[in-house]
Amino acid sequence: MKIIFNDTDLEELIKYGANGKYKKLSRDKVFIKALKNVYAILKVVERADMLEVYGALHYEKLKYERSGLSSVRIKYNRVERLIFREINDGVEIIVIELDDTHYGNKK
Repeated sequence: MKIIFNDTDLEELIKYGANGKYKKLSRDKVFIKALKNVYAILKVVERADMLEVYGALHYEKLKYERSGLSSVRIKYNRVERLIFREINDGVEIIVIELDDTHYGNKK
């Protein structure tokens, strides 16, 4: 799948494992490895709905104030999720943000 990044800082974090904006996450090597694995899966699948096969990702289409967006979990025991918008019949994904407030978690 083709991935377009709206946030160059997030793109740098995913591709290179470090970024000034995401300093705290950059130091967590286990998280960075998991984030890179999610990115690799996103690049391999042909359509976004194929992410459902990867149960650990907990792929879901979001509702309410985030209607029109989808998300995947970065790591099974963490709350951070990659929020994105699916376009062109699921062929392209525009990465929107990392969210650590999913499920009401207010760090």
